[in-house]
Amino acid sequence: MFDITRYAVAAESIVDAGRFLYQRGWSPATSSNYSARIDDEHIAITVSGRHKGQLGAGDVMVVDLSGQPVQSNCRSSAETRLHTVLYELFPEVGAVLHTHSVKATVLSRLLEPGRALELEGYELQKAFAGVQTHESVLTVPVFDNTQDIDALARDTKAWFAEHPEQPGYLIRGHGLYTWGNTMADCLRHVEAFEFLFECELETMRVRP
Repeated sequence: MFDITRYAVAAESIVDAGRFLYQRGWSPATSSNYSARIDDEHIAITVSGRHKGQLGAGDVMVVDLSGQPVQSNCRSSAETRLHTVLYELFPEVGAVLHTHSVKATVLSRLLEPGRALELEGYELQKAFAGVQTHESVLTVPVFDNTQDIDALARDTKAWFAEHPEQPGYLIRGHGLYTWGNTMADCLRHVEAFEFLFECELETMRVRP
């Protein structure tokens, strides 16, 4: 069982995030999925196939950390396990956001296979928790897109177990995953990543 009041708070934060991300063009139509922690064993997560700019309380369900629905006949995203492994790995994480912006999608396709995106020298790197200076390297791994979500979940969990200070990753041709201790932290990370992705793309455009 889970606390219904904590579920309501988590669901409201997800609905509000959906409106914001849709308005910014980072979660078009029914793409993307969002989650927020309820307790040590449950998360609230968007129901599969719902328009992210029009979310309501009925569009957010509860799953356990194995990704199984709790007190619901609804179906969560096929990528639910990509969320739950992060809550398992990082007990302090309170929210996970997966977005499908143009810039994240295009940049992930331009990077050579096997190469991570390394962001260095940007003042906005300090928007990420724990980063105190622009004189640091923010590493964003790029995982190949696949329908084998269990395998991808294992790969992402293994990478972040070794690099716990890095706050997100890209899936090639697909989008961004990032997380934070609160939904506000997580939304700040999305905004910062989007700015940095745009800077990288503009640099590629103007560089001879």
